[in-house]
Order: sequence, then C-alpha cells, then structure tokens
Amino acid sequence: MSTGTRRQLRPTDVKRLNRSWRRGTENRLSLILESVTGPFNVGSIFRTAAAFGADQLWLAGNAIPPTNPKVQKTALGTDRLVTWHDPVPALEAVREAKDHGYTVIAVELTGDAVPLHRARLGRDVCLVLGSEDHGCSPAVLEAADEVIYIPQVGRVGSFNVGVAAAIVLAEARRQEWAAADASGAAPDGDTDSDSDFG
Repeated sequence: MSTGTRRQLRPTDVKRLNRSWRRGTENRLSLILESVTGPFNVGSIFRTAAAFGADQLWLAGNAIPPTNPKVQKTALGTDRLVTWHDPVPALEAVREAKDHGYTVIAVELTGDAVPLHRARLGRDVCLVLGSEDHGCSPAVLEAADEVIYIPQVGRVGSFNVGVAAAIVLAEARRQEWAAADASGAAPDGDTDSDSDFG
C-alpha cells in the first residue's frame, strides 16, 4: 500500500482531465423537465446536466425556471452552461426535442419500460423527467419514443427526481464511453504533453 502518494487533483489538472473526456464525447444529451417544481431539484438537475455536457434543457408545464433565487442556490450558475427554454406545454417540448433530432425517452415506471442497463442511450437522446408527485403525464408517455426505468431493490417507491436525472445522465455517458473503449477510442486521461496528474 502506497503512503502519501495519492492526493486530490489540482483545479488546473481537473480542467485538463475534463477536457480530455470532452474530446471523447460526441453524443448529444438533453432533458425535458415536466412540471418539476422543487427549486432544489431543478437546481441540482441543471448542475448535473452541465457536468455531463447536456446541450439543452426544456422546461415544461409549470416547471420552475433557473432564474428563481432558490434554484440558484443549488445550480450555482450552471444554468449559464446549458441552453434552456422557458416553460412550454409538455407535448410542445417533446415535439421540439424531436425536431432537434433527439430520440425522446421518458424515465418512468410503465408496463413496457426497459430497465436502465438495457436501454440504448449511446446516441442522441432527450430524457424526460416528470413531476415530483405524479411523474410523467400520460400524454408525454404516449408521445415519447421509448420509456426506461431505474431498477431498485430497496423498499421505496421511487428516486428523488434530481437523483434519477443524475443516474440516467451518467448511464448515457457511460454507454458512450464504454462503446469508445471497445473501439479503442476512449480517452484514458489527458494526452497533452504537459499533463501531470500525479
């Protein structure tokens, strides 16, 4: 066991590492938040979306916008890093996402939903997350191209919507990077000659 050789990366090293992953990331990700009204949840989702390089975020129904001061406490300004759209009717958001070339995938428990580890997320996808109380509306579920769910083994009914967003966004990127690994094209750290992660 090594002693004293493992340490957290310096901020400049973190930026360099993130750049290397960005270079190996091509799939477009976006989100639709249908009537997500909790400021903490919306702020958390914006921050996660920015971290995973989501391109766009549509607010739908009565979803709370990131201009709300309470959202900002969690978003920490990351709403500037994701293109977001003012709230529109949910079906309009789905249509716009499809017009932008995304496959629209609702995250919900339905009879035909595919478990997350079997979902095909390694492509341009727009993930729909529904309200804290009722999830995705029936109309949105009908309009979505596909439905996926996050398997659980505990004795709870569902995840917090902010946590669910993080899980599915991470899985979408994992699938893309795993496919690149298989082809030998995935980044394995920064390739810059001045890189120093030690």
